[in-house]
Amino acid sequence: MGYATTISGGPAAAPQAAARPGPRAGGKPGGPRRRGRAAAAKAAFVPGPSAVPMRIPLSRPHLAGTEDACVAEALASGHVGQAGPQLDAFEAAVAARLGAGVHCIALASITAARHLALRLAGVGAGDEVWLAAASDVACARAVLDRGARLRLFDGAPAGWTIDPALVAAELDAAARAGRLPRAILPADLCGQSVDLAPLEAAAAFHGVALVVDAAGSLGATAGDGRCAGSGGDASLIAFGGDNVVTTSGGAVLATRSAELAQRAQALCPPGTAGDERLSNVSAAIGLAQMAVLDLRVAQRRAVFDRYRAALARPGVGFMPEPAGFRSTRWLTAMTLDPAVLGVGPEDLRRMLHDHGIEARRLRRPLHLQPAFEGVAHVGRGFDAWLCAHGLCLPSGSDLTPSEQGEVIDRIACFLDAPRRWSAAAG
Repeated sequence: MGYATTISGGPAAAPQAAARPGPRAGGKPGGPRRRGRAAAAKAAFVPGPSAVPMRIPLSRPHLAGTEDACVAEALASGHVGQAGPQLDAFEAAVAARLGAGVHCIALASITAARHLALRLAGVGAGDEVWLAAASDVACARAVLDRGARLRLFDGAPAGWTIDPALVAAELDAAARAGRLPRAILPADLCGQSVDLAPLEAAAAFHGVALVVDAAGSLGATAGDGRCAGSGGDASLIAFGGDNVVTTSGGAVLATRSAELAQRAQALCPPGTAGDERLSNVSAAIGLAQMAVLDLRVAQRRAVFDRYRAALARPGVGFMPEPAGFRSTRWLTAMTLDPAVLGVGPEDLRRMLHDHGIEARRLRRPLHLQPAFEGVAHVGRGFDAWLCAHGLCLPSGSDLTPSEQGEVIDRIACFLDAPRRWSAAAG
């Protein structure tokens, strides 16, 4: 792909300007293109969710219509805590979706699931844990809370998730140096699964625990046809309010290991004091949502397809889906090349925000954030390029045709006549 692999103890060195995949890094002389992708991404302002209410949000809960009845049944059972028939049924429903032999433990949050997974993997003080550089900050914080060190890995241009070739090569080098990690935590991205098979093979060869952060990809499939959320020694699935399906906040730890599932149950038994397990009432919401999972995935994929067809033009790209994979398209992610379009993702985000439409920049890689300065990084500069060029558009399964039509029309006008829009905004 033209990237030179780098291993650094701090922010990644900027790749050579000539080494780029697909869209050019863009920018005028003296701007981001000359400074390199890493510098451009580091300098870019990547805002979080807006405090201003949006007419058209990025992703909102989409109820099935049967949640009231399910919750009423849970209340009638008398089980309103962290145990009950709805909780058992919800865990069984997710396990059935993931495939034969999968065991599920429902937890109160994705943070609780990450902490439990790290405990099960034996991560402790002085250990090293490998993460995707594009991981959520909360994932890195869970590792640091265990007293472990981080090593971060870039994604692959083919699917944007962690690059298995980088991980395998670094595992071989780590084995020779006697510094194998305790665990590897790759993360699915925007509803697309990591490439499970090569990651599992490399981790198993070196005896390293593999925990897949499949937060937003329930309903997706990996390249070998397996369900996202069923791979590794364990997988973590989120059910937050903006996910494809929701329990109003919660997560599931899934594993094919009966022994690991028993240990997880022992560490977080249902019905005990504490806040680790999902409540029976929340699980009732999840039961109603699981019944419409396939529909919600189809709706989000249709949203993605409409954006891609309507906004196809030079300088615009969309998140690829490698052969054999099937993403939920939880979030529609696009890229913009300022050298071709004259505007970048932050320009577009601000324009949409001014019209009450929520869009969100792709995450800044952890190694380019001040809080993680000095953390080891292995990569070719792709995540820095993606951060500098990427944007997520409103992607909800309940996005109406008129709402999406407005988003498309405003983006198309802005991209085709950026100077006129900029002048009007001023």
